[in-house]
Amino acid sequence: MFRGALATREFIAFWLKDGRLVAGMNVNVWDVAETIGALVAGQRTVAAALWVPKTPIGLLTRISRSPSG
Repeated sequence: MFRGALATREFIAFWLKDGRLVAGMNVNVWDVAETIGALVAGQRTVAAALWVPKTPIGLLTRISRSPSG
Protein backbone atom coordinates (compact mmCIF):
# COMPACT_ATOMS: atom_id res chain seq x y z
CA MET A 1 0.00 0.00 0.00
CA PHE A 2 1.27 3.49 -0.59
CA ARG A 3 0.46 7.12 0.15
CA GLY A 4 1.42 9.91 -2.18
CA ALA A 5 1.99 10.30 -5.90
CA LEU A 6 3.97 7.88 -8.00
CA ALA A 7 3.96 10.36 -10.90
CA THR A 8 5.94 12.92 -8.90
CA ARG A 9 7.98 10.22 -7.15
CA GLU A 10 6.90 11.47 -3.73
CA PHE A 11 5.33 8.67 -1.73
CA ILE A 12 5.48 6.43 1.32
CA ALA A 13 5.16 2.69 0.78
CA PHE A 14 3.99 0.25 3.43
CA TRP A 15 4.13 -3.53 3.52
CA LEU A 16 1.52 -5.47 5.48
CA LYS A 17 1.50 -9.11 6.47
CA ASP A 18 -1.58 -10.62 8.10
CA GLY A 19 -2.90 -7.11 8.83
CA ARG A 20 0.32 -6.10 10.57
CA LEU A 21 2.57 -3.31 9.33
CA VAL A 22 5.96 -4.95 8.77
CA ALA A 23 7.89 -2.35 6.74
CA GLY A 24 7.76 1.17 5.41
CA MET A 25 9.80 3.29 3.01
CA ASN A 26 9.71 6.95 2.07
CA VAL A 27 10.66 8.29 -1.36
CA ASN A 28 11.25 12.04 -1.54
CA VAL A 29 9.01 12.66 1.49
CA TRP A 30 11.11 14.27 4.16
CA ASP A 31 11.00 14.15 7.96
CA VAL A 32 8.94 10.94 8.19
CA ALA A 33 11.60 8.22 8.65
CA GLU A 34 11.34 8.20 12.47
CA THR A 35 7.55 8.11 12.34
CA ILE A 36 7.58 5.24 9.86
CA GLY A 37 10.03 3.41 12.13
CA ALA A 38 7.75 3.93 15.12
CA LEU A 39 4.77 2.57 13.20
CA VAL A 40 6.68 -0.53 12.16
CA ALA A 41 8.33 -1.17 15.54
CA GLY A 42 5.99 -3.79 16.93
CA GLN A 43 2.76 -1.92 16.38
CA ARG A 44 -0.36 -3.01 14.55
CA THR A 45 -1.58 -0.05 12.51
CA VAL A 46 -5.09 0.91 11.54
CA ALA A 47 -4.73 0.09 7.84
CA ALA A 48 -7.69 2.25 6.78
CA ALA A 49 -5.93 5.36 8.06
CA LEU A 50 -2.88 4.56 5.95
CA TRP A 51 -5.01 4.89 2.80
CA VAL A 52 -6.08 8.45 3.59
CA PRO A 53 -3.34 10.72 2.23
CA LYS A 54 -4.67 13.76 4.10
CA THR A 55 -4.18 12.01 7.45
CA PRO A 56 -0.85 13.35 8.72
CA ILE A 57 1.67 10.54 9.08
CA GLY A 58 2.44 11.65 12.64
CA LEU A 59 -1.19 11.14 13.61
CA LEU A 60 -0.97 7.49 12.63
CA THR A 61 1.28 6.73 15.60
CA ARG A 62 -1.48 7.99 17.89
CA ILE A 63 -4.23 5.92 16.33
CA SER A 64 -2.16 2.75 16.16
CA ARG A 65 -2.68 0.01 18.66
CA SER A 66 -0.45 -2.71 20.00
CA PRO A 67 -0.71 -6.26 18.62
CA SER A 68 -2.58 -7.33 21.74
CA GLY A 69 -5.28 -4.81 21.44
